[in-house]
Amino acid sequence: MTAPDHARNDALHYRAMRDIVEQMQDSVPGKLEITKEGIVHDMMAADGPHELTAARVSRRLEKVMPEGLLAHTGTPDVEDAGEGVVRHPDVMVIAEADMEIDGPFDPRSLIAVVEVVSRSNPDNDWVGKMRDYPLLGIPLYVIFDPRTGTGAVCSDIHATPSGPRYATRKDFVYGEDITIGEWVISTEQLPRYA
Repeated sequence: MTAPDHARNDALHYRAMRDIVEQMQDSVPGKLEITKEGIVHDMMAADGPHELTAARVSRRLEKVMPEGLLAHTGTPDVEDAGEGVVRHPDVMVIAEADMEIDGPFDPRSLIAVVEVVSRSNPDNDWVGKMRDYPLLGIPLYVIFDPRTGTGAVCSDIHATPSGPRYATRKDFVYGEDITIGEWVISTEQLPRYA
């Protein structure tokens, strides 16, 4: 198969997955995302500790960020059709001006993403998104894990034989102050899963 044929097949495969996700999203619990490996279905709807963590982190970031930046929770998705990836971060740090679009956000407009690890599919955050976010060019990826009360701040995208990866990972324990880009926030009083 030639390179143009391969690219055309990849584009058709991605479009088919995108159509499936659009048709099914409102009728299934949880959320659907698209990766190079296929459709990821996080079966569990987000629960209280998950949503409270995202809300507190968002609020803490917005208190220290300059005017014009938001720590946005909600929609739309982040999509890179060329890479065949659609993700839905729990929190997106983005300039308000970059939100004035129709459709999904361009991942290269994001300053950082924050994920709260789900009970039902922790590998989606620790493995899949650890692979996809540097591929999409998102400079900072922060993970909060209510299962363990730990997390990591990942940065410094660099090329590897397996594709772009984060070169720097700073692990933390809930209760510590962490640095996300230029901003320091507390991880005190973040809920844990029972």
